[in-house]
Amino acid sequence: MSLTNFDQLLEAGVHFGHLKRKWNPAMRPYIFMERNGIHIIDLNKTVAKIDEAAAALKQIAKSGKKILFVATKKQAKQIIADKASAVGMPYVIERWPGGMLTNFPTIRKAVKKMNTIDRMTKDGTFDNLSKREKLQITRQRAKLEKNLGSIVDLTRLPAALFVVDVMKEHIAVSEANRLGIPVFAMVDTNSDPSNIDFLIPANDDASKSIEVILEALCGSIAEGLEERKIEKADSDAAEASAEDEEEAPRKSRKTRARIRRDAQDSEAEAKESAESESESEDDSEAEEEIEVKEKNAKVVKKVKNVEEEESEKKGK
Repeated sequence: MSLTNFDQLLEAGVHFGHLKRKWNPAMRPYIFMERNGIHIIDLNKTVAKIDEAAAALKQIAKSGKKILFVATKKQAKQIIADKASAVGMPYVIERWPGGMLTNFPTIRKAVKKMNTIDRMTKDGTFDNLSKREKLQITRQRAKLEKNLGSIVDLTRLPAALFVVDVMKEHIAVSEANRLGIPVFAMVDTNSDPSNIDFLIPANDDASKSIEVILEALCGSIAEGLEERKIEKADSDAAEASAEDEEEAPRKSRKTRARIRRDAQDSEAEAKESAESESESEDDSEAEEEIEVKEKNAKVVKKVKNVEEEESEKKGK
């Protein structure tokens, strides 16, 4: 089952690309049509790509690794901050610090400096400084907080990078590519997807479009974190139980015979099910084709409605 609803993407304007004259030919496979000089993104492919990216991000989160979110454009900043922090992931929404990934040890030193200032405040050392020194340190702390406050918990390089606009965040993408860090990104029709490992063809300028996609991806990350928590609890319980219990006795012949019979019955049922699925396969393909056509028709209708509304506004 898809994580995103086709109609939700349509309503959020995810399908609106850039002007045709600004397009990147590499995005051709993800363009459904061109309308009044504007490219329309194929939302069927967007849905598939969201599911693909979400599955990969879920596994990364489940493994306990970090995903760094990057978006410095105005309409994406707060969305990224809210969604990433909700799942405990680091993010960058101010200017990208050059060498953030390729010169990570230096960035970590700056973060440690910020932590040192915090310790000075807690243990009273800060109070013993002169007024001028206090002012300098306070300003320094504020600057560090603004640029690096959201990556304090990033003690090692992230396992993945998520970017909203690959053109605006090209330095971040380049650094990740150099280090072999997989890049996930929303890619609009004017962008080059060649350096992106998991691309999501989508409108990267509208806040609603950004939010609906982040909602799906972060929801999947949250699931991965929850599964990790459950598995850890089960593992701890199993270890504790293993220490107290003796080795379980062998199953009796009668039990083994019953297991074999159940396995044979399951095999027979699976065979019957496979034959039944084979018979209905052609019908399913036909239904799927009809569904895709209906969705594409919705996109065309939505675009026409927008054009009519704009035409009425101009007439007034």
